[in-house]
Formats: sequence, structure tokens, C-alpha cells
Amino acid sequence: MKKILVIGAGRSSSTMIKYFLDHSSQQNWMVRVGDMDLASAKDKVGNHPNGQAFVFDALNSNERAKEIKDSDIVISMLPARFHMEVVKDCIAFKKDVITPSYITDQMKALNDQVAKAGIIAMNEMGLDPGIDHMSAMKILDEIEDSGGCIKGFESFTGGLIAPESDTNPWNYKFTWNPRNVVLAGQGGAAKFIQQGQYKYISYNNLFRRTEIIEIEGYGKFEGYANRDSLRYRSIYGLENIPTIYRGTLRKIGFCRAWNVFVKLGLTDDSYVIEGSENMTNRDFINSFLAYNSHDSVELKFRYQLGIEQDDYIWEKLVWLGIFENKKIGLKNATPAQMLQKILEDKWSLEPNDKDMIVMWHKLNYKLDGQEKEIRSYMTYIGKDQTYTAMSDTVGLPVAICAKMILNKKISLKGVHLPIHKEIYLPVLKELEEYGMFFTEKQVKPVLYS
Repeated sequence: MKKILVIGAGRSSSTMIKYFLDHSSQQNWMVRVGDMDLASAKDKVGNHPNGQAFVFDALNSNERAKEIKDSDIVISMLPARFHMEVVKDCIAFKKDVITPSYITDQMKALNDQVAKAGIIAMNEMGLDPGIDHMSAMKILDEIEDSGGCIKGFESFTGGLIAPESDTNPWNYKFTWNPRNVVLAGQGGAAKFIQQGQYKYISYNNLFRRTEIIEIEGYGKFEGYANRDSLRYRSIYGLENIPTIYRGTLRKIGFCRAWNVFVKLGLTDDSYVIEGSENMTNRDFINSFLAYNSHDSVELKFRYQLGIEQDDYIWEKLVWLGIFENKKIGLKNATPAQMLQKILEDKWSLEPNDKDMIVMWHKLNYKLDGQEKEIRSYMTYIGKDQTYTAMSDTVGLPVAICAKMILNKKISLKGVHLPIHKEIYLPVLKELEEYGMFFTEKQVKPVLYS
């Protein structure tokens, strides 16, 4: 019986663990799920005869080495900063390993050691990164195989609320880590290239430089740039491409309203607010406004940010309750943490809510002297609070890849991303069985002068 070691039983692991257990009898697998929170691991495994839940401290080197040594493949669902130690143990004990996280330079540097050990360390095998790579590479390879020359590639993904659960003026609820949402876009300028010109967007302008994208049946979305699109030129083999641009999707109107928080400084995570434990929402907002003994907090807010009372974003802001005398209750908190707490009170999913993933690609290319354009999109709605769209789209690619490795359907060794045909073709094909499929359309290209 082959042993699958899953390290980490967070929300995004639910679907993956279910896949392993559902296939365990046929594939002759034993699935061991380790987490610091035993209740979380037990909840994912249930009473399945081929599953084992146990308390596991992944930072304990002796404990980690023992578990990895006794497994056939390791799935690390830990925060990205902890993957390195897991992979080093996998090298030592010659065990294949998969993570859904972005590959780092430190991880790339292990390539020779991983290959020498005769194993594969597969990274970016989730949604974004993951399904985005695989769906894009499928089209890119098809275009190049036909003799076409790629001129432009744009890709946007959003973790959103499903239309039937969209019940607030922001058209948004937290469907993944709230902290990552609050801090999105920080850490340097967004970088991309358009029509051969390098473009940079600083954080304070990020949410005002958006692209409008329409998806059939779901309406219009707006996309803001991800941090570094340029790194994907080498990943996709498009070093000389004139346009490459990746970003995140939200519903129309979100970004302009969110930019208010950016301008005011509420997303800053670099310092602690004195007396934060005693602050109400109203106190918190007022602490970022100019002193005026006569004007209300609302009036000062609108004046400082140039918001008219009939502006549509005013409804969004008032609805959040940012002017309420409701105690936040966080001690030694940063502005970003205070804002996150306010948002969690309003943007949390209701018991019957469903989330939605939207992914969209645009590829421009030249074939037989003619300019052409393909647009490809996927929409996917989750089942419930456990098997969310995020859990499905992150977990299923990992699980399918693990099955392929265990069945020796992948021959690659070393540190890799899922950009090879032997990986992406079978994974995408099986994902279609779960309702994750892309609609591809040839459209008339917009030509730039």
C-alpha cells in the first residue's frame, strides 16, 4: 500500500484529501493527514478506513523526517515559507513532493539535488499558480505547433462570490485568506510589458489602473495588475513577447472603492496603532483624518478623499460600518489588521454561500501573415462551505498530479512547474470531469497603431 503524506489540513486541502480517499481503495493508497490542529485533520479524513489523521508539527525536524521517510509522496500544504525544509527532507529520503505555492529562487537552486535524488519537486500546482499555467500553455503550444508567432498574452484570475450568493454592495466576500486580500499588491511596483513598452504601477495607483473584461453569462469584471508579470516570459518561453500582463479580477466598482483604504493608509501593515484595543470602527477611521472640532467623521472623510455624498462608493463604505461605534478589540494591531477585522465582520461567507473562480486568457498571435486572437475563460462555482471553488481548483490539480506521479505517468525529475504536455494535458482532461473546463473563442483582434 502506497502512503500519501499530506502536511497541512487547511481549508484549501478539503477537496484534495477527499480525492485521495475516494480513490484510495482502487489505487491502494493510505492517506495520512498531519496538522497542528488535530480536529481539522480529523474533519477532513472522517472515518475513512484508508485515512489517518494525526497531530503533526511540521517545524519539528525529527518528527518531519520520520513521517517523510515513511511515505511514498509528500504533499506540502504549508505556508510557502516552510516548503524548503520539507523539500530538503524529501531529497534526503528520495520522496517526490508537490506544493501549490509559487516557486522561489531558493527552491529553484535545489534543482540539481532534487534531480540527483531521482525525484520530482512539483511547484505551482494549484489554481493560480497552477491551472493558469496549464490552460495557457495548452493554447501557447497549440499556436506554436501550428506555426504561429505569439505577440501578446494576458491572463486574469479572481476568487469571487457566486452570483446567487452576491448579497452586498461590494459584490465581494472573503473566499480565501483575508490577510492576503488586505495586503494584495504591496511589496513593490507591478511590472508588465504592453506593445513593447515596459509599464510599472506603484501600489498607490494600482487599484485605479484597471482593465475591463467581459465574460459571457457573467458580465463585466475589472482587473488590476499582479506584482510581476515579466517573470512569466521565461516560464512560458516568451522572452521576446511584446505584451505580457497578468492580474486579479474583481467585480466592477470594487477597485475604486478599495483604493480609498489605500489612499487613507488603512492597508499599512508596518506599524502598530497605539491604544488599538480601545478603538471603535469610528475611532480607527478618525485617527487617519485631520483634526476638526466642528465637522463629523463622515464629513471629514468625504472632504479628505474627495467623495461626494451621491458617489456610489459612499454606499459601499457606509455599508461596511466603518463609521459605527463598534469596538474592534485588537491589541497592538496594525492598520491592516484593524481593517481586516472590520471587513471580516461584513465579508464573511454565510452558511449557504458559494464562491466562484473566474479565469480569463487573451492570446494574440500572427499566423500565415494574419493577426489573430484567442480568448479563453473558465468559471467554476463551489459546492458548499467545505468543498469551495477555491478548495476544488487548488486541491484537484495537486491530487491528480500526485496520482500521476505514483503511477509513474510523469518521467520528469528535478524542480518543475506544470508547463509540460505530459503534465498539463492529462490534468486538464481530468479536471473537465469535475466541471472545470475552458471555453475558447477566436475573435477579431484589436490592432494597435
